[in-house]
Amino acid sequence: MPTLDELKKVRIEKLEALRKQGIDPYPSQVKRSATIAAARNSEGVIVSITGRVIGLRRHGKLLFFDLLDGSGQMQVMVRADDIDKKTIRLLDYIDIGDFLSAEGKVGKTTAGEISILATNLQLLTKSLLPLPDQWYGLKDIEERYRKRYLDMILNPEVKDRLHKRGQIIQSIRDILSQKDYVEVETPTLQPVYGGGFARPFVTHHNELDSDFYLRISDEMYLKRLIVGGFDKVYEITKVFRNEGVDHDHNPEFTMFEAQIAYEDYRYGMDIIEEIIEHTAKIVLGSTDFSYQGVMMSLKRPWTRLKLV
Repeated sequence: MPTLDELKKVRIEKLEALRKQGIDPYPSQVKRSATIAAARNSEGVIVSITGRVIGLRRHGKLLFFDLLDGSGQMQVMVRADDIDKKTIRLLDYIDIGDFLSAEGKVGKTTAGEISILATNLQLLTKSLLPLPDQWYGLKDIEERYRKRYLDMILNPEVKDRLHKRGQIIQSIRDILSQKDYVEVETPTLQPVYGGGFARPFVTHHNELDSDFYLRISDEMYLKRLIVGGFDKVYEITKVFRNEGVDHDHNPEFTMFEAQIAYEDYRYGMDIIEEIIEHTAKIVLGSTDFSYQGVMMSLKRPWTRLKLV
């Protein structure tokens, strides 16, 4: 089995060969008329899609690519009789991991798979390193956490989780905006850290010749805004705590904090229930879901217990 350095050397040789043939392996302009998700619903239409090659199969004079973009995956079928000589030469230099643009009519193969019947291909990025093997190449937990870009390619549930995270944050913003909350930004560097019990990160401000701290919370600055005359403020921001690291804890993490005037803790309980119920409906389409084999519900009202 070839080493990583040997595989890289072969790809660099292909890169140089492409340049000698006048093919730019890193063009600045890309031809793209549709995402893959849109193309899959455009049978009979000529489209141009882009994506990373994650599969490559040859069957006689037929070549099949699997392209992946941010919206999904689609097969591209290339017949030697349907493309020009320059594109035929390009096919010898394509590897899994490269980025391509494929243009052609959307149709179905004899096996019934929706595909692009390509008449033109453009190389967008020549990858110099291969992707890890889909089944064996990225199973180590630490490596997955250090190389999240590869983790997303090989483990689609990771990308789906990040997509849901974006929906969660947006839904929180939407409901608070409807309730006339003002989103603000408070200082990250603070001369006095507060709002929690945690060890801070310390840095030095050269111009002021003073030590500052990365915030452990934004609570105190939000309360100053209430003092200054705002009724409802919130922030979704990064905070930093110079403490332990494991799969559930990171020294840098995202915090949501809100402050409101003229209300008590019961209002805080009400609005948290409403935010989470609303978010579940937007992201999951339901307040009921299964977690680790247990059915759960976020439908209001929740059980409330006293803490003495």
